[in-house]
Amino acid sequence: MTPRNTATGAVMEKMVLPALEMGGYTVSRGVNIGTRFGVGQHKVDVLAEDSQGGRHLVSMKWQQVGGTAEQKIPFEVMCLVQALQDQGFSTAYLVLGGDGWRYKEFYLGGGLDERIVDADQVNILSLDQFVALANQGALQ
Repeated sequence: MTPRNTATGAVMEKMVLPALEMGGYTVSRGVNIGTRFGVGQHKVDVLAEDSQGGRHLVSMKWQQVGGTAEQKIPFEVMCLVQALQDQGFSTAYLVLGGDGWRYKEFYLGGGLDERIVDADQVNILSLDQFVALANQGALQ
């Protein structure tokens, strides 16, 4: 059995980080922001800070072919909601990249909003949508 390529997320990161920097954000990678429901540490891919002191959480998921990243989305949303409510971060973004998503339109269209309490507090965007916002310094 051929091992899966789990480094594809690094390609996504190399697209997101320059956009954030161009948008005027100070970027920190792999930041521990506390615990996930008091059990294990919660690391986000990126913490982007703006010039007004806003702190924006960015979690990125890449799905090039069908697989388990898709199933991790609801749990990540719940964890990001907890971080927003308990720790006072400004916003949270969950960025979906790649073409292997079966439920991408469901996630992007707010499908979790009626299934997870306060899921609407997390901005779920495609990679293209997020890069456009970040590049313009428009995270809010």
